[in-house]
Amino acid sequence: MYKKFFSMFLLLFLFVANFTISSFADVAVGDSIISFGADLSESEKDSIFKEFNPPENVQEIVTTNAEEHKYLGGVVPASKIGNFAISSVMITYTEKGRGLKVDTSDKITYITDESYINALITAGVEDADIKVTSPRNASGTAALTGIMKAYEVSSGEVIDDSIKKAANEEMIRTVEIGEVIGNDKAVELFNKIKQEIAKQNPKTTEEVRDIIINIVNNYNINLTDEQIEQLVSLFDKMRSLDIDWNRVSNQIEDIGNKATEFLSSEEGKGFLENLRLFFKALLEWLTP
Repeated sequence: MYKKFFSMFLLLFLFVANFTISSFADVAVGDSIISFGADLSESEKDSIFKEFNPPENVQEIVTTNAEEHKYLGGVVPASKIGNFAISSVMITYTEKGRGLKVDTSDKITYITDESYINALITAGVEDADIKVTSPRNASGTAALTGIMKAYEVSSGEVIDDSIKKAANEEMIRTVEIGEVIGNDKAVELFNKIKQEIAKQNPKTTEEVRDIIINIVNNYNINLTDEQIEQLVSLFDKMRSLDIDWNRVSNQIEDIGNKATEFLSSEEGKGFLENLRLFFKALLEWLTP
């Protein structure tokens, strides 16, 4: 039971974890930018604006369905991208060292909080609160594309298209494999692969494949040959990009250390006890 508690806590911790990663550009703390899906009606846009409750000086942009297909086509099933861009995102810059916090509404049905975070780490985004929502059920792909676009517009920096596409693909592969082995195991798998790439610094596709196969076997994860090759293709592409793998590995390790420290503290023990009581009450309610 406590393993389940720890796993659930780690997922919650990922939502609010602080990541210290390479600086994007100097922006003022409190600056906000909203990327609206281009196919929202005016009433839907107004509703999302109220939900975000942005500051008066918020910057506004739109993300189109064509832009979704540009950066996600070939990675995300066409049915998930669809023909309309409606999911939207607000980014608010926070003080340096605060890290990333992602909050998605229950209308986002495909992309998870931790998947957004993993992709943003790969892309080199830092220190921001990010809210994702939609007026009705949506995959969240327009918001994903909008996050990258909004950072470029507000910071004046350009994310290299190859990194942008790799970050997007990483997110989607995490979701797809999470549907097979569970979301927390999928996040753990991807993080372990990143750590081993940082450690071993593979030079060839075969070395990347060996890393992935060894991790899959060691963790006793059942993946198809096609899924393994998708991982090899993704991380082989990422291997050649301008990604600071040591930084990524350090952030993954830092998350684990902070989680362990929290659970050892009085606050963490209180969290586990409250969680235990919650599930005890839930099981009693469900039991006839």
